[in-house]
Amino acid sequence: MDLSGRHILASRQALPSNEGFRAKNPKTNEILEPVFSEGGSSEVAYAADQAATDFDAFRAVSPLQRVEFLESIAAELLSCKTALIERCNLETGLPPQRLEGELTRTTNQFKLFAETIKGKTFLNIQIDQGQPERQPLPKPDIRLTHIPLGPVAIFGASNFPLAFSVAGGDTASAFAAGCPVIVKGHPSHPGTSEIAGLAIQKAVEKSGLPKGIFSLIQGSGNQVGEALARHPEIKAVAFTGSHQGGRSLFDIASSRPEPVPVFAEMGSINPVFILPDALANRGEQIAQKYGESITLGVGQFCTKPGLLVAIKGPELDLFIAALINKLKQIEPATMLTLKIQKNFLDKVGHFSVNPEILFSDQSCLAEEQGCQVTPSLFKTDVDSFLAQKNLADEIFGPAAIIVECQSSDEMLALATQLKGQLTATVHADLSEENICKELFFTLEKKAGRLLLNDFPTGVEVCQAMNHGGPYPATTDSRWTSVGTAAMKRFMRPICYQNFDQSLLPEELKD
Repeated sequence: MDLSGRHILASRQALPSNEGFRAKNPKTNEILEPVFSEGGSSEVAYAADQAATDFDAFRAVSPLQRVEFLESIAAELLSCKTALIERCNLETGLPPQRLEGELTRTTNQFKLFAETIKGKTFLNIQIDQGQPERQPLPKPDIRLTHIPLGPVAIFGASNFPLAFSVAGGDTASAFAAGCPVIVKGHPSHPGTSEIAGLAIQKAVEKSGLPKGIFSLIQGSGNQVGEALARHPEIKAVAFTGSHQGGRSLFDIASSRPEPVPVFAEMGSINPVFILPDALANRGEQIAQKYGESITLGVGQFCTKPGLLVAIKGPELDLFIAALINKLKQIEPATMLTLKIQKNFLDKVGHFSVNPEILFSDQSCLAEEQGCQVTPSLFKTDVDSFLAQKNLADEIFGPAAIIVECQSSDEMLALATQLKGQLTATVHADLSEENICKELFFTLEKKAGRLLLNDFPTGVEVCQAMNHGGPYPATTDSRWTSVGTAAMKRFMRPICYQNFDQSLLPEELKD
């Protein structure tokens, strides 16, 4: 597929630009064509105005039309599968097999939201029928439903170029809620973004929907993102990325004359606690699975379990030996971008000054090998972990730190000091039910998803999933960015009091 490098601005594609940026193959360091136009405030203003103009028409379409639209997007994405995966492989270094699985997840998200809309449950309807004869005062007839917020700005993520980017879960849930979408494409995979954006544009046209409900603006810097967060027609922002980026957008949107919500998912270290009996009885098995989890996707998952907590002793020594042996078997792997690789190496290098290095060898990497890294593993004690705040920071990449505790009481004390997380995991045997309950009671305040004898990498897209957590994992712990409940971020409640049936929305009529 030939790429134009243009923005997709509602009903038109912007003119190509000689000034812009190019993608780079992280495996070979090859610069990829074409040049992609740099967006700015003028593109944002046009797209936001078009989205606001067409919002009423979009929210007024029937549920059936919205279902057909979501299913059409899934079909269009599959129709360009070959081009999408080929370009994405070039821009990210991710293997085709991984990308095929991610594309399946991406299309299934649209289908899942389509199925959700077919029922009325997503509207959370409540009907309190009137009682005009009630004394001393009549009870009014009150009926509640939910309506879309308005145009939503969505930021593509680097680590899931399909499932959390232009046609990702944020876009699917916003469309399902009835909101127009303006996507700021991630600069590391602009070609992938263009192909996905064109697929959505085709679906808009085939579904007969107003063209202003979708735009894609490319850009390598912060200008587009800041302009989107500031624009008065943008009614919500969805972001997946760094804490610095998410917090910046949150501050901008909060300082507007009309503040709007920013649903930012900003990373996590996802602690794993291994209780003594589990460590003694199946420590080697847990070590194998833990090694796989921290290196899956080159450690570039927001759910990577980067912190492991266990009680000091010979069982932990055996666990560590098995884990190191597992990590030694992991071949050097390519990270998504040169910047991500540099940040990883810088953090690993900084860690090397403080905790004990159990395993870390980046010396085997050569510049001509692209953005490759190998795993790193560190160890420290509870006092050092709590004293050195940087040890609790996320390392985006295949690295983890083990914290040795002297007792279960010390383990519980550490849990109380953790910041907000996306996930928290406990490995325990049935004999450890009491301490397990006590630990989970603490972790309920710290994380959005709790796991028992499992690993957090891999987030199932379903009705019961919660992918969120207390700050700083996200900017608002009440919401999820994965699963059908993600729609709720882009809707608000509205009730109708003492309305005649003829004037009520269809879903509220008797």
